[in-house]
Amino acid sequence: MDLRAVLFDINGTLIDIETDEGMEEVYRAIGHFLLYQGISMRRWEVRDLYFQIMKEQFAASTEKYPEFDVVQVWREILQQRNAGAGLPLPQRKLEQLPLVIAELQRGVSRKRLKCFPGAGAALDRLKQRYLLAAVSDAQTAYAVPEICAVGLHGYFDPIVVSGDYGYRKPDERLFWAALDKLEVQAQQAIFVGNDRYRDIFGARQLGMRTILFSPSGDSAPSPAEVEPDYIIYSLADLPQAVDFLAAR
Repeated sequence: MDLRAVLFDINGTLIDIETDEGMEEVYRAIGHFLLYQGISMRRWEVRDLYFQIMKEQFAASTEKYPEFDVVQVWREILQQRNAGAGLPLPQRKLEQLPLVIAELQRGVSRKRLKCFPGAGAALDRLKQRYLLAAVSDAQTAYAVPEICAVGLHGYFDPIVVSGDYGYRKPDERLFWAALDKLEVQAQQAIFVGNDRYRDIFGARQLGMRTILFSPSGDSAPSPAEVEPDYIIYSLADLPQAVDFLAAR
């Protein structure tokens, strides 16, 4: 195999993260913040409107695997409520605040954020020999800051985030976006992920070799289309798995 690049899913593969976007504290904090922007909303109003607009985005999408835009959700909320505010927000604030609120929402909802053991060491070894890229189902508003927060920001170029495209994995266009920027063919790349359908099936559609990271030890038989070429249970074993596939 003429291996030139290794592509990664992020959350659940390299980053161990837990969030709860339904927590009451999230929307209480945002409601308090909005009050200082001249917009009065109770926490349940903020929460209900957020999920309503998010569902509307999904319903309006024509994609098979639609993705929403969290910054646009908050932009629409601000535009709706700003019209009735006692002191309407200036245009500059209307442009800046949706991103700020998206970051606040994610920060308050986050319960755990850390690398899986061995992530940095594995990436250090692989980066010496291969191009590395990330393909993540997420929102850039928080995916990139989280990658930076755990010290992984220097490894990947490009970082492809589904929220910027309007569709999510297993849509093959996300994988192609990364491969095109790397200027490598699918047969010259390996994809590493933790989800058999979104990651393994998605990458296999293009002809990429795949490695499933299964920290829970799940190795149950599965249909051929979602069966990886290699399974690892620790990221410490990733360089060996890559070497094995590269030699085939």
